[in-house]
This record gives sequence, structure tokens and C-alpha cells, in this order.
Amino acid sequence: MLSIPHALTGAFVANQIPIPAVYIPTAFAFHYLQDWIPHWDFGTGLSTGRRKKSTAILLEIGELIITFGLIYFVFQRGQTEVQYHIWLGGLMGIMPDLIESPRNFLGWEPAFLKPLNQFHGMFHNSTHHKVIGLLPQVITVGVILFLVKFT
Repeated sequence: MLSIPHALTGAFVANQIPIPAVYIPTAFAFHYLQDWIPHWDFGTGLSTGRRKKSTAILLEIGELIITFGLIYFVFQRGQTEVQYHIWLGGLMGIMPDLIESPRNFLGWEPAFLKPLNQFHGMFHNSTHHKVIGLLPQVITVGVILFLVKFT
């Protein structure tokens, strides 16, 4: 899944339940649930050679910038103090992908990360069909925006 729905989900959980012992593992767990849903992301095609690593990295950097902006405008804007729990929730929402990044982009996987990456791989369900792969992500973001607005 793209970083946007992962991070917004984590930030939303932290916003609703600002207790670190609850939102940190919950945001982390939601990542796996979301990856279980068939999805498309910028890494789709890396393992088959359909996408170059350099292209995926550039697209992901751009997406992370958009993700930070969305978290700011949805959760942080208008706040007089930094809402650290929201940012940490967003970070935990993308943490499994960050843990996997050295393997995917650098071909380097420290032994201590291998079990986490294997666990992540058990849930990962990518599709090359962009419409099918983006639809659940658009729905997720839409539901979060709706809930933020009306809760």
C-alpha cells in the first residue's frame, strides 16, 4: 500500500487514542491488515523488473512529502503545539515498510530484520492492476478524512 493510507491510519489512531501503549502497536498492526488487502504501490514491479529501484525511490520520496503535508493539514494545522503522538502514530503506520527498505532498495538485509521482513511478506498482497490496487486506498483515506471531520 502507499505510505499515505498507512501513515494517515496511524495518525488517526493516535489522534483518537493518544495513549502510546495503545496507538503504537495498533498503528503498527493496521499496516499488516492494510497490506493484506490487494493493493498497488510504487514498489509494485520491483521484484519482477517492471520498475527500476531509482524510479521507486524518487516516487516514494515524493509520496512521503505529500504524506507529511497531509498529516500536517489534517491533524496538526491550527494546533499551537506539535502533536508528537500524531506524528509518531503516522511513523508507526509506515514502520514495516521502512524496516523493509534496506532490503528492497539497497539489497542489504541485516539478520535481525529478516524475520520482520518475512512476517511482513506473509501479509503483502500486491496487484499490478492500478484501479483495483488504488481503490481500497482511496476509500481508506476518504473514510479517515470523513471521520476526522465528523468526530
